[in-house]
Amino acid sequence: MNAFFRAAAFVAIGLSVPMVAHADDLGDEIIGYMDFATYESGIILPQQLTQDVFEAATFVDTRDADQFAAGSIPTAINIEWREIPARLDELPAQGMVILFCNTGSLSAQATFAALLMGHENVLVLQSGRNGWLQDAAYVPKG
Repeated sequence: MNAFFRAAAFVAIGLSVPMVAHADDLGDEIIGYMDFATYESGIILPQQLTQDVFEAATFVDTRDADQFAAGSIPTAINIEWREIPARLDELPAQGMVILFCNTGSLSAQATFAALLMGHENVLVLQSGRNGWLQDAAYVPKG
């Protein structure tokens, strides 16, 4: 029985080493981003969404499917915030990609993850869809 526990401990330690190394790499990435990020990094305000910006951007609604179906920013695609890391290949590699939720809090987490995973063209819509409904510089007609 003692040999079993020693073997189990060996396997557990062996499996945790790559995770620790990976966590260190991730930590370094986070520190690097935070060291060079300005207060405005990674965000866009509803007031900055002019018609030109709106028409050039890809919008990603990070709310759940029911909220998306109930109403969204026109032209937006729906990828729930927690699915962004696994579905990064669905985001354009070029051009502005704007992630949003109702207020910007969940989409900010998704944006941060996408940035850390190498998608430097993603922004979070500060104040989310609620802010866009209230303060957008441009709202498409129709």
